Amino acid sequence: MADTMGHSAAATTRNTSVVIAFCLLAVAPQIFEFIWSIGTIFGWGVGRGPATVVIGHATALVAGAPGALLGALSGDTKKTSSDVLLALIYSYPLFAVAILTIFMTIRSAQDYVGGIVLMALALFALWASSDLQGMRGFSFGAGTAPRMFGGLLVALGAGIALTGLLTDGPAMAHYAWRGPLFVMISIVFFALAIRPLGVVVTAFASFLISAMGTHETRWVEAIIVGACLTLGCALLFPYVLGLPMPMFPRFLVQ
Repeated sequence: MADTMGHSAAATTRNTSVVIAFCLLAVAPQIFEFIWSIGTIFGWGVGRGPATVVIGHATALVAGAPGALLGALSGDTKKTSSDVLLALIYSYPLFAVAILTIFMTIRSAQDYVGGIVLMALALFALWASSDLQGMRGFSFGAGTAPRMFGGLLVALGAGIALTGLLTDGPAMAHYAWRGPLFVMISIVFFALAIRPLGVVVTAFASFLISAMGTHETRWVEAIIVGACLTLGCALLFPYVLGLPMPMFPRFLVQ
């Protein structure tokens, strides 16, 4: 009996960490938009401000999405906002999965978590393509393929997650967060800084930020490679591809 209780307690602890991860995944797009909106304060991007983002998503999660569900059940065909659709198509299903996970026995954590992550990607794709035109008769619209592949990926992810519940498999391996974190930071920095700082500064700084993703980086070599890649970008984008991208910081050009 003691062994059984100990095993149950360990399983509950593991499930709790998985549930927290799923809850964070359910609001990841909202968190990303909030981080992105901070750049608008400094003129680094376009879009809604931080306060508007927080109020919009909080209202959609707490009141907008339930109201849209009740309206749909009563036959109301009023168009819903993008924030409400994000909550309905993406966040709510993942919250439901997180709640169900509390009561499940996960036999293969890698399969189960991997399947849910695939489902999350598919649900996000379904939300992103929700405003695209679908099929009309036998005519394909712009949203037909994304929705079709998104639906298939949802089914595939559900099958993989079900395998993690029914068959024994490996537990979650140690995840190296440093590399993906700094790569994502460098991508976000490039997107926010390309207009005010230009290609030269942004490309070089983005490369150095991504180089911080490993402790094995040799900074002399990294600076040399970054300078070469920056030179390549400075020649490729404006001259070879003809893209109207600013080369130098805005305050220097003005």
